[in-house]
Amino acid sequence: MRAFDGQHSDRITIKRTREQKVLQLQQLKEQLAALKSHTAPTIREALVKRIADLEAELRAPVEPRAPRRTAPHR
Repeated sequence: MRAFDGQHSDRITIKRTREQKVLQLQQLKEQLAALKSHTAPTIREALVKRIADLEAELRAPVEPRAPRRTAPHR
C-alpha cells in the first residue's frame, strides 16, 4: 500500500539483479508446487505467468554495463 496517491515509486518497476531474479524464480516455483488443489485458479495462473516472465527475462542476453566514467583527480 502506498503512503499517498502519486508517490514517486508508483508504477515504477523494482530493479533486481540477475541473482535476485534467480532466487525469486526458485521461490515462486516452490510456492506453485506447495499450492493446495483447492487454490483459486487465478492465483495459480498468476504464479505461472510470473514464472514465465522471469524465465523469459533470464533467457534474454545480459546487457553489458558501460564503464563508469570518473572525473580525473587534480
